[in-house]
Amino acid sequence: MCEYCGCQSLTAIDELTREHDEVVHLISHVRDARRDGDIDRMAELARRIGDVLEPHTEVEEHGLFPALADEFPEQLAVLEEEHRRIEAVLAEAGAGAPRDATWPDRLIRTLDLLRLHILKEQDGVFPAALAALSTEEWETVEAVRARAGTRMEQPAG
Repeated sequence: MCEYCGCQSLTAIDELTREHDEVVHLISHVRDARRDGDIDRMAELARRIGDVLEPHTEVEEHGLFPALADEFPEQLAVLEEEHRRIEAVLAEAGAGAPRDATWPDRLIRTLDLLRLHILKEQDGVFPAALAALSTEEWETVEAVRARAGTRMEQPAG
């Protein structure tokens, strides 16, 4: 995704970006499953997206967002509300394919929202954090990541 501002040179932002990239990759598979009418696969992928997003969201909401809250309160409130909306639809697949016939279309609409949400973070939040966060605030972000972990494979090297 984004590589123009240099924020990926920070480990915290690089990890968040890698998680975004994985989610976007998984979204493409959900779209394929929807086209094929494979609701079970859609549910499986929704669970995987939720797994990736769980620690990701914790890092954002308990590390990154609080450091930016004074400067961007309205924007961050919108992002957090979008987190809740996205989590709710993904969670419907927690026990398997939902029986609600509207779920596949609602999932696709939610994943459209998620794609836009990712762009807001990558083009807005991450560069703003690069410019605004102090060393102590980055240490807080790293501490939240250490607690939250990740559901991503770590790069070799």
